[in-house]
Amino acid sequence: MSAKPDTNSRSTTVGQPEHESPFPSLMSKVPEITLLFWIIKMMSTTVGETGADFLAVDMGFGLVGTSLVMGTIFFATLLAQIKARSYIPWLYWTTVLLISVFGTLITDIMTDQFGVPLTVSSAVFSVALIITFAIWYRVEHTLSIHSIFTRRRELFYWAAILFTFALGTAAGDLVSEGMGAGYQLSLFLFGGLIAVTALAYYTFGANAILTFWIAYVLTRPLGASLADMLTKPTAEGGLGLGATGTSELFLVTIVVLVGYLTVTRKRSTTPIVGSTD
Repeated sequence: MSAKPDTNSRSTTVGQPEHESPFPSLMSKVPEITLLFWIIKMMSTTVGETGADFLAVDMGFGLVGTSLVMGTIFFATLLAQIKARSYIPWLYWTTVLLISVFGTLITDIMTDQFGVPLTVSSAVFSVALIITFAIWYRVEHTLSIHSIFTRRRELFYWAAILFTFALGTAAGDLVSEGMGAGYQLSLFLFGGLIAVTALAYYTFGANAILTFWIAYVLTRPLGASLADMLTKPTAEGGLGLGATGTSELFLVTIVVLVGYLTVTRKRSTTPIVGSTD
C-alpha cells in the first residue's frame, strides 16, 4: 500500500515521527512505498523462488550447500545494509533479493530434508511473524516503516521480512501443491487477496500499517505461484520455461528498475547549480 498518514502510530505525518530521530540519516534507509516498490518486491519474490531452485537443483549444489552459501552472502549483505547511513537502492534491494532466496531455502529444507508438513511450517512461521510484530510493537509502540530510524527498529524490520518470505513460501506451496489448487488458481487467489487489501486501504480507509504488512506477506506466495507457473513442466501445470531463463529475465528487470531508482534519487538529491538553498 502506498504511504498514508497513520493516526494509530506515533507519526503525525508520513515519514515524520513525532520526535526527531537521533540518527537523522537513517530516516531514508527504507524506500518510499510506490508502484515501483511493489513491482520490484514481487519480482524479488519470484527470483527468490526460481533462484533457489536453480542453485539447488539445476546447478546441483543441493539444499544444504545452497543454504550455507546463500546464508553467508545474505548475512554479509544485511550487515552492510544495517551499517549504511542512508538508503542505497542497490544495497537495499540486493538484501531483499537475498532474503527472498534464503527464506525460500529455509522452507524447502524443512519440507524436503526434514519432512515437515507445509501446514506445520506455515503455522510455525505465522507464529514467528506474530511474535516478532508483538515484541516490535511492545518495545517501539509502532510497526510503521516510516519510523525506522534506529538500529533496533531496523533489526525488527528485517526479522519480520525474513519471516514473511518463509511464511509466503510455505503458504504458497501449501495452497498450490498441498491443497491441489494449482499454480494459476493460486496466482489469482493471492492476487485477488492483494486487490481486496488495496480496496480496503484506498476505498474504506483501512489502517495503513496493517494493510501494508498484509500486502507484503501476500506478495510472497503471489511471486512464488508466478515462478512455479512459469518454470514447472507443462505436465505439472506450469509453462515449462525453466528456472534459468525465468530467473535471468526477472533479475535483469530488477537491475534495470533499481538502476532507474538510483539515478532518479541522485538527481533529486543533487543541488541545482546556482541554487541559494
